[in-house]
Amino acid sequence: MREFLRNAFAVNDQTPCVASEEQRELLERLADEIARRRMTGPALAFLEMSRPLNSLGASAIHFFTPIASSLANPVALKHFAEFLDQRGSVDLLCNIIEAAQTRRDTAINTVINTAINTALDSTQDASNKTPDKG
Repeated sequence: MREFLRNAFAVNDQTPCVASEEQRELLERLADEIARRRMTGPALAFLEMSRPLNSLGASAIHFFTPIASSLANPVALKHFAEFLDQRGSVDLLCNIIEAAQTRRDTAINTVINTAINTALDSTQDASNKTPDKG
């Protein structure tokens, strides 16, 4: 009896969270929207604080799907709830959000650097074309 109870409440933490293709697309869209709205910090803080409740959140999504289907895509809700049911889903979602923020920051920095370089080049060209008063 003692041997039976030893592993009665064991949880396998070694299984990595794997998102299906549909779930991955949904998570990428969600992460891109979070990054676009510059809500990465609050989103990551919320996910970390609610980490122990991700399974409960998945159950709540399943429960409210009939009502929420009038506001959101019921298939997307189902995929998101199935994703949250997995252990490690919060870690994967945080990684996807951080990657989206990094992509956004890189794109913004590229645009800014291009604009600065263009402005500097045009300033140098204008200064080279002005005749010398000497």
